[in-house]
Amino acid sequence: QVQVVESGGGLVQAGGSLRLSCIARGLDFASFAVGWFRQVPGKEREGVCYISWNLGSRYVTDYTDSVTGRFTISRDDAEKIVYLQMASLKPEDTGMYHCALRARGGIWSQATEWDYWGQGTQVTVSS
Repeated sequence: QVQVVESGGGLVQAGGSLRLSCIARGLDFASFAVGWFRQVPGKEREGVCYISWNLGSRYVTDYTDSVTGRFTISRDDAEKIVYLQMASLKPEDTGMYHCALRARGGIWSQATEWDYWGQGTQVTVSS
């Protein structure tokens, strides 16, 4: 049984930082790309960033423009964990942050192209 669990969300003031974690069990974690998506009521689920599986000598990452330079995704395959370090947080970063995994390529920013999902962790940024 695949289990994906996020943690680390909370309430933070604008300009602050949070680190989210995503732990996956029941799969070959190193073979999966990992993405972060966020959901706000009334808006479409938004792809925040992703990190590829190991491509031999590197990991590929990508970020939506609104978080580029502020968020950093990383992974530790030995511990089966992915981190999302979020800095300089803005109220518009508020949302339910979900971790997603897939073992295939695709368009990373489209939620429908990911296979396994966590329950989400809430991030609220106050002004």
